[in-house]
Amino acid sequence: MIRNYFTIAWRNFARNKSYSAINIGGLAVGMTVAMLIGLWIFDELSFNKYHHNYSRIARVVQQQTLDGKIHTGNNVPAPLYKELQTSHEADFDRIVITSWLQRHVLAHNGSSFTKPGNFMSAGAAEMLSLKIISGSTSGLKDPATILLSESTAKAIFKHVNPVDKMMKINKELDVKVVGVYQDIPYSSEFNELAFIAPFELYVSSTEWVKNAVANGEWDNSSFQILVQLSEHSDIAAISQKIRNIKLEKAGREDQKFESHILLHPMSRWHLHSEWMDGENIGGRIQFLWLFGIIGAFVLLLACINFMNLSTARSEKRMKEVGIRKAVGSVRLQLISQFFAESFLVVLIAFCISLVLAMLVLPSFNELADKQMHIPWRDPIFLLSGITFAVMTGFIAGSYPAFYLSSFQPVKALKGKWTPMGIGATLPRKVLVVLQFTVSITLIIGTVVVYKQIVYAKSRPIGYNREGLVTMLVNGPEIHRHFDAVTDDLEKVGAVISMAESATPPTEVYSANVGFNWKGKDPGLNSEFATIGISHDFGRTVGWDFVAGRDFSKTLSSDSAGFVLNEAAIKFMELGTQNLNDVLGETVSWDGRPFKIIGVIKDMIMESPYEPVKKSVYFILPRDGRFITARLHPSANVGSALKNIEAVFKKYSPNSPFNYQFVDQEYALKFAAEERVSKLAAVFTGLAIFISCLGLFGMASFMAEQRTKELGIRKVLGASVANLWQLLSGDFVMLVAVSCMLAVPIAWYMMDRWLEKYTYHTQISWWIFAVASLGTLAITILTVSYQAIRAALLDPVRSLRSD
Repeated sequence: MIRNYFTIAWRNFARNKSYSAINIGGLAVGMTVAMLIGLWIFDELSFNKYHHNYSRIARVVQQQTLDGKIHTGNNVPAPLYKELQTSHEADFDRIVITSWLQRHVLAHNGSSFTKPGNFMSAGAAEMLSLKIISGSTSGLKDPATILLSESTAKAIFKHVNPVDKMMKINKELDVKVVGVYQDIPYSSEFNELAFIAPFELYVSSTEWVKNAVANGEWDNSSFQILVQLSEHSDIAAISQKIRNIKLEKAGREDQKFESHILLHPMSRWHLHSEWMDGENIGGRIQFLWLFGIIGAFVLLLACINFMNLSTARSEKRMKEVGIRKAVGSVRLQLISQFFAESFLVVLIAFCISLVLAMLVLPSFNELADKQMHIPWRDPIFLLSGITFAVMTGFIAGSYPAFYLSSFQPVKALKGKWTPMGIGATLPRKVLVVLQFTVSITLIIGTVVVYKQIVYAKSRPIGYNREGLVTMLVNGPEIHRHFDAVTDDLEKVGAVISMAESATPPTEVYSANVGFNWKGKDPGLNSEFATIGISHDFGRTVGWDFVAGRDFSKTLSSDSAGFVLNEAAIKFMELGTQNLNDVLGETVSWDGRPFKIIGVIKDMIMESPYEPVKKSVYFILPRDGRFITARLHPSANVGSALKNIEAVFKKYSPNSPFNYQFVDQEYALKFAAEERVSKLAAVFTGLAIFISCLGLFGMASFMAEQRTKELGIRKVLGASVANLWQLLSGDFVMLVAVSCMLAVPIAWYMMDRWLEKYTYHTQISWWIFAVASLGTLAITILTVSYQAIRAALLDPVRSLRSD
């Protein structure tokens, strides 16, 4: 019997090729979208699960009250590491203190590479479940050692086994390679970790780190701590136990910040990384919900097409149902028959969707910044695929099966049963309205996201990023000959200015408290971004001064000078009448007095969607890790970079030359939103395509059904325009209703989305108008082909059978 069901289904498809193509094509596209989004969601949910101890690893975070708000960060003081080891040893299997991920120069036999890595204490490799290819992790107990990732080992040592070979870090630290670990996959927080060196080496080689550890500096939160909880430990209970450690140990001055310590589990790092006023409010999890809903709706649109076309063609199946019921078929058998047809459509569509997913996955990976693949051998994937196909078949086939099997046999055989009237057409109209409501909502959402990106990009950034290049410098040679390097580059016309800084122009690495000024509220706890620079930094990046001047090499007093941004001046409530009044005012930092020599417009160094941090710029007392150069406007960029590399190699021959364009680094700040915008645009386009595909099929069927009516109307004098209006009017009305429903839904959703940005655009009325009118235009174009084709048909041919 089942074979018979599928035989009849196949004959129906073969007899109605165009409708079958629309059904199968729409479902295939919808299932492809759902499959890609499903792979993306699975990848997001499995992030960091590469590490075997995933469920028991946590990051120690610190919450401090600053400017009346609770700020949460991953930065903690070094003495906390020893305190956790001493007082809470039973709560943890492993405790690891680590530096921040930074790029360092790794050198061996004259060749050098810049790679990102961490200095981490013992137990890090075991905590992160590193898969050792050669050597062992036990060698890290010696401070002068290093672990390399497989790709880093191959880059430096080629095909030679690097274990027990010597190399240098930043040209100064001699270390022995004790092990090579398999590259950490892309779906891990630590995927960039190219090497691990002992934290003890970091302490012994870096003066400020040595002081922070040796002196027990609780006020220096410049480190990270990772913990692996012991078996059956409760993370909430342990967070409560360690909550007041810093309050109890820190000095009175630091206690006013009400610092609290807690644990943030690895399972929440990726999807729940955002904090607000001490609460973990979410993060990327919102994207999972967003694209999950989009995928479900796109698939639903394809299912709606199937339902609409199946029920609209009910007259074609009327006599078949009547005969089958007359010869004894019960309704359950007919329902099974129609379900068999839907499952056959879904099966063909599913096979096509697998091929489509495989073809577009590389492009989708690039767009979504992923490295996903289709896990053909994974039984869970196969089972999920079968379940997915069955559920789709059931959703798509349920309404047609119950609807078509409800025909009364006597009326059907007499031809008196016709699926007309509001009861027959209303469900189809509701489904069409639902389709276009979803599509219009997606269009509005995509436009709002794009408008938000454009709005943030057009925000004044406070400096000129065009022609700026930033170079990471590890090693003392360039700093030692900085003036000579600058002179050489200016002589060859490569640059017009160069400067050093502790951070690149697009990042803030340091923030400090301990600032006091005239009129400050004694109870106010404030944190300022602190950016150390050399004298020519402002001239190089193109600061825009609103008062005062830049740092001068000829004035030794400028070493005790500050340049503040407008955000800092406004927060301090200085110069409310005239900004020039703040010049010469004293601001003390940890008791040391500094004079304000200049005020600049806010320079966006972090998120362009958030207010600029109140910032303090001061002269670096030591070498900066970054050099920023402004290329000569008339120089060819490629030639200028070659000249810079040649001069750098002249003074530091064994150092790799690494550079980033500041405008490209700044553009990366929009990457997440632009990815969302592009993905939303693609999915929106596919949703509209599926909706229009169904609309085209419906218009084709309606024109076929009304062929004789159109012939009569034409004989009686109706024009082509009249007939076009007759056939198109119903569809236009349905889409107009969709517009009225979609506008308030989209406004509510996008208004909520924009709320998470402090600096955001407004939802303009024209967005709704463009989306609505655009959808109406697409509807008219889609329907017009069939409407005009039917209206132009010769009435003699239309009425020939009568």
